[in-house]
Amino acid sequence: MPRVVADQKNKFESDDLFKKLSRESEVRYTGHKDRPIEERRLKFKAACRDGFTEIAFVNSGINFQLFFGPFNECRDLCQFDQEKGKVNLKSSFIMNGVCVRWKGTIDLQRLDGVGCLEFDEDLAKIEDARLHQQIDAYNKRVQDLEEKQRAFLPPRLKRPRNEVTTAEEMSPNSSGSISN
Repeated sequence: MPRVVADQKNKFESDDLFKKLSRESEVRYTGHKDRPIEERRLKFKAACRDGFTEIAFVNSGINFQLFFGPFNECRDLCQFDQEKGKVNLKSSFIMNGVCVRWKGTIDLQRLDGVGCLEFDEDLAKIEDARLHQQIDAYNKRVQDLEEKQRAFLPPRLKRPRNEVTTAEEMSPNSSGSISN
């Protein structure tokens, strides 16, 4: 099953959801809501250092579980040292068949900040190559199956798909004329 759509960039630019999420918006850490704020801060920092966190776009309520770290093929990151009191996050993933990168900054005291989605050109190239490999493999399997099926057909039906049979060959009697 393909993981991405054929024209990812076009879908990203034309889909209303992607348009909405590609504008910088207010975001918030959503993990451990039942815990006191101090404990939530510690858990947020620990989760970021472990390579994941939960973030929601406040205006739409859309939640993401973000992953970042060396195990990904992309340039995902979690930086605590770029801005004092804030963490900068980038996480690439596939959403609705489109390769995207979540990018944002979270305040370590308030556990909120700003973030947005952007089209991830690098991951899109990787996934497009995988898509084409899958399509090629599928086409090869279909071709192999058709060849195997032709081996079991009677001789008069063994012909490539694009050959047309004549009326004489389709005649039910051997005289070559079609009778009613």
